[in-house]
Amino acid sequence: MTKKQPSRRHFIKSSIVAAGSSSLLASSTALGRGQRKPLMAYVGTFSAPLQDVLPTQVDLPPGNGRGIHIFEVNRETGELIPKGHFELGTSPSRLAINASGTRMYSANETDKVGDTKEGTVSSFAIDPENGQLKRLNTVPSGGDGPTYVSIHPSKKFLLVANYFGGTIAVLPIHADGTLGKATDVKVDEGKIGPTRATNAPPGSFAFSGHDRTHAHMIQPDPSGRFVLHVDLGLDKIFIWKFDEKTGTLSPTKQGFVSLPPGDGPRHFNFHPHGHWLYSLQEEGSTIALFDYEDHTGKLTHRKTVSSLPPGYKGSNFCSEILISADGNYVYVGNRLHDGVGIFKVGTKGELTYVGEEWTRGNYPRCFNFDPTGNFFYTCNQRADNLATFRVNKKTGLLDFTGNYTAVGNPSCIEFLDLG
Repeated sequence: MTKKQPSRRHFIKSSIVAAGSSSLLASSTALGRGQRKPLMAYVGTFSAPLQDVLPTQVDLPPGNGRGIHIFEVNRETGELIPKGHFELGTSPSRLAINASGTRMYSANETDKVGDTKEGTVSSFAIDPENGQLKRLNTVPSGGDGPTYVSIHPSKKFLLVANYFGGTIAVLPIHADGTLGKATDVKVDEGKIGPTRATNAPPGSFAFSGHDRTHAHMIQPDPSGRFVLHVDLGLDKIFIWKFDEKTGTLSPTKQGFVSLPPGDGPRHFNFHPHGHWLYSLQEEGSTIALFDYEDHTGKLTHRKTVSSLPPGYKGSNFCSEILISADGNYVYVGNRLHDGVGIFKVGTKGELTYVGEEWTRGNYPRCFNFDPTGNFFYTCNQRADNLATFRVNKKTGLLDFTGNYTAVGNPSCIEFLDLG
């Protein structure tokens, strides 16, 4: 199918330019003031080491990406228009943008830089006119293989989960957006779960992280009073009290909740009202619903459902979990099955399977909505592309737009509306 090309701009005839260049310039300037600034998209990738950027050794298998890929989003069609990339050879696989849209932070998923057995996190300034990036600084992440970053609501701290190190860290954000030395590092400890998931689908041989501790995600609750993180190898969700003055973590009375042995919690997401939490298990291919007490940080498990369509048999690895802005639908990523599972949220938070959508590429590691919620983008890691879908907000279903975007080993996508 031939892709329709955007219409070309009309050029002003040279005679008109010569006759009225000053008036044309004035009108063009006025038009420019009235134009809306672009909507940007940033794609984190698994990237090959770049000697000109990072002259020291970087471990982990290199990827096909070129760092952070930058796009302008067509607001009408959802098309991603390339606007360059910021070269990083340390696999910036997860990105976070602050609320004001002035700074970006990347988890650089390496487990060794030079002789140091530790990963890094980078900070960037975002140009308010064109969305381009300028690196501010890069600091140690508090462990090896940082795989997730999130910003605390106080705007003063960055939270990091180090997958291979089995640690989490709190990094201060200075007034200029740069990152400082960790104010706290916690090391996950406990009994490693079994290699066979309790709730694995029939015939599954899925095994990924039950060889040691693996901190996979860290996120504050909506209030910022508590911070939660998952360890896939320990099959636990940890809950911490957060001290904004010191940037330190301390255990809550509950401390943690356990998921079924071997199921491997990977990511979680709060419902918009903050009282329900949904946890996605990578190897068990399940979604667990918890009630959340925002004044104590306590989690209470209520129900678990499969992330896969009825009757599925074989291996699968879950990846991402998102909730629509209106709280009506939950979306989960199923790798190997290579689909997005879609669930309707009931009045008490319970999930009902609605359907699924093929991701048009293999191994969907991450996906996200654009700021309007009209478009949905999947990062198909092993297909080296992103696929764009239009969202039916009434049914929750996804409709492929026919638009693919080529990116080597995409890992995540974040959006920023410049105005």
